[in-house]
Amino acid sequence: MGILIDSSVFIAYERGALNLGRLPGLEDEPVAISAVTASELLHGVYRAEDTRRRERRQRFVEGILSRFPVVGFGLETARVHARLWADLASRGEIIGAHDLLIAATAIAIGFDPVTADARSFRRIPGLRVHVW
Repeated sequence: MGILIDSSVFIAYERGALNLGRLPGLEDEPVAISAVTASELLHGVYRAEDTRRRERRQRFVEGILSRFPVVGFGLETARVHARLWADLASRGEIIGAHDLLIAATAIAIGFDPVTADARSFRRIPGLRVHVW
């Protein structure tokens, strides 16, 4: 097992709302982020309102990207994503496209997502979600 950190964790940390101490029980697990999470973080850089904020965010995000492996979206993840999407749709449930892609990535690589906002992730049967 390992953990796949969602962008909400990094955003909460950047805003000072979260201490990135060790997550109990997962100290020795491999840690990664998904390509979707990398994109969400980079999106925040490009959306910064001024140069100073953009440069600060750029340093923050590049630090994350250099520290954690980024897991891409391949065929196995696409298969998991399609299955989850169909299952949720058959139950009349909709979750955000990014959260669904992150959940599919976590399942495909056998990792658990770690998030600061578990609402969407908890709607996916069998997914073990950790809230930080």
